[in-house]
Amino acid sequence: MRSGFVSFVGRPNVGKSTLINEIVGSKIAIVSDKPQTTRNIIQGIYNDDDTQIVFVDTPGIHKPTHKLGQILNRGAYYSIDDVDVICLLVDAKAGLGKGDKYVIERLKKIDKPVILVINKIDGLSKDEIFLKINEYKDLYNFKEIVPISALKNKNVDELIKVIKQYLKDNIKYFDDSMITNRSMQFMIAETVREKILWLTKEEVPHSVTCVVEKIVKDKDKNIINVAIIVDRDALKKIIIGKGGSMIKKIGTMARKDIEKILGTKVYLELYVKTIEKWRDREKYLTEFNFNDFTE
Repeated sequence: MRSGFVSFVGRPNVGKSTLINEIVGSKIAIVSDKPQTTRNIIQGIYNDDDTQIVFVDTPGIHKPTHKLGQILNRGAYYSIDDVDVICLLVDAKAGLGKGDKYVIERLKKIDKPVILVINKIDGLSKDEIFLKINEYKDLYNFKEIVPISALKNKNVDELIKVIKQYLKDNIKYFDDSMITNRSMQFMIAETVREKILWLTKEEVPHSVTCVVEKIVKDKDKNIINVAIIVDRDALKKIIIGKGGSMIKKIGTMARKDIEKILGTKVYLELYVKTIEKWRDREKYLTEFNFNDFTE
């Protein structure tokens, strides 16, 4: 029996959440094309006959330009301290950039085995992949270099085999039936937030937060109320949309994914509140310090 903790780090938008979802076989981390979509440390649990790996999906490490960035970075660095192996993910198609070099410089201060994972190789030739490997290999003493495509599930099994070589524990931390340490309420709320980020693009900042207020089981369906919390009325108008068109789209998309998570029919009710008018403001502030997410 082998076990251990593995952290995925890298600059924003390199595919960390997509990879962790692929490994555990379920969507536990939301995905969007916005950098810093992940702002929580999420654990995904992989089990096979002789191994348990606890993967930690982190916010993308980047050179922060505002307070939100500083907080996200702190979360990512914290996850590095308590793991056995670090997987540095890079985007093969984007190429080596200042963001990658920034992360690598930070990793030089840490005494952990680091595996370079070159993601998004789908569509690249073998020669192009080889060039990418050469581009990175002299920047850091990586224990292993593994090219993959998380989106196409290409070479992900090989990455698991490589990681197993560096696991030192023999303790099963979680029951075999668990795939994440996050609650069902958290996953539902994050699913709604994902749809907001996808549909509103650059109009809505990362300060938007979703909280499940109530789940009621009614015969063959779940009735779920989710509060969408924003910091100003202008954002509230964007999320609701003309005649409620945007919030209807958000709800329709989110409901389909939530039904997959719960395995039942869902009636999803969304409403938007500014932080000052939300009745559970104190509860919200204990979960997320809203003032920390404003510039």
